[in-house]
Amino acid sequence: MDLSDSVLVRVSVHYIGNKGNGDEIVVSQKPLDLNDRDKLIMKNPFLEKFTDEQNKYSFSHNTSLDYHEVYNFCLNAFADTETFHVNSANIAKHLYENTLHPKIKAGELYVCLYDNCLINGAYVEAIGIYKTETKSNFIDLEMNNNQFSMTMREGVEVSKFDKGALIFPTNAESGFDVLIYDSANRGEEAVFWKEGFLGILPQANEYFQTNQFLTLTKQFIAKQVPQEFEMSKTEQIDLLNKSVEYFRANESFDKKSFEEEVFTEPGLINSFRNFGESYADSNNLEMPEQFDISTQAVKKQARVFKSVLKLDKNFHVYIHGDKDLIEKGYDEATGKSFYKIYFDQEF
Repeated sequence: MDLSDSVLVRVSVHYIGNKGNGDEIVVSQKPLDLNDRDKLIMKNPFLEKFTDEQNKYSFSHNTSLDYHEVYNFCLNAFADTETFHVNSANIAKHLYENTLHPKIKAGELYVCLYDNCLINGAYVEAIGIYKTETKSNFIDLEMNNNQFSMTMREGVEVSKFDKGALIFPTNAESGFDVLIYDSANRGEEAVFWKEGFLGILPQANEYFQTNQFLTLTKQFIAKQVPQEFEMSKTEQIDLLNKSVEYFRANESFDKKSFEEEVFTEPGLINSFRNFGESYADSNNLEMPEQFDISTQAVKKQARVFKSVLKLDKNFHVYIHGDKDLIEKGYDEATGKSFYKIYFDQEF
């Protein structure tokens, strides 16, 4: 994916109040009248948040995509760009009708049409859907006869939209390719944006499978293992390190070999399997036994697999290797616990 040569063609803006709170919707009559400079200023901040191109979604419907509102509004706009503003208004109305939860904030909805987006070796159009909810104060200065006058204004920083989706016309029969952004990415608002409004599901590609299995493993080691097994913090960190190392060292994943290499003991393996079944059920996922490993997903997840031993507020010990080189003890004279670390060389 290369969006550096893309062009912002058209922008329509609508105001979306919270219908559940009795707010109104304001649908604009026509697209914004923007000059080339305005379009250039808006384009880069509106596109630069969509960097995780491997983490793709698609529009999904329980019955048929024929009944999926946002999918069909985008489909119509791609088919005839002259209908872009009408379909942007339809997207706004759909968002308003589903904005019922009291925590969902009112804000402006920007619907953008792009051209010249390089996707999989072909130049295509794209539709961007953005919502801004957070306002900032700005100073507007004017100078006349060597004297300044100042006006305080309220507005939106162009690079700080709260939620966004970028839709490409590729894989149309399967629900398009969709990238998303959410500054909060948690709580009712995040669920609403993805499920209630957009109606999207993750594409079950190698990136998704790798990401999900590493997330499952991290949660198991952090939450379930301490409840079922007597295991020190250093032993838990060792399991985290082994998990990431397995994914780094292999091109394909095999669940049985992963369990044997990382967890080794039958009791731990059985607990992991039970936890995995519960995780899959609660997240409505299918967890395959084998899949190709995504190096991009491993790099991303490795950042959050923190092999850190936190000791009070004084020390953070990063453990990257052999857990047998660190010992825990207790000093009766001081009444404090301690760790003893063995090493060959100090760098």
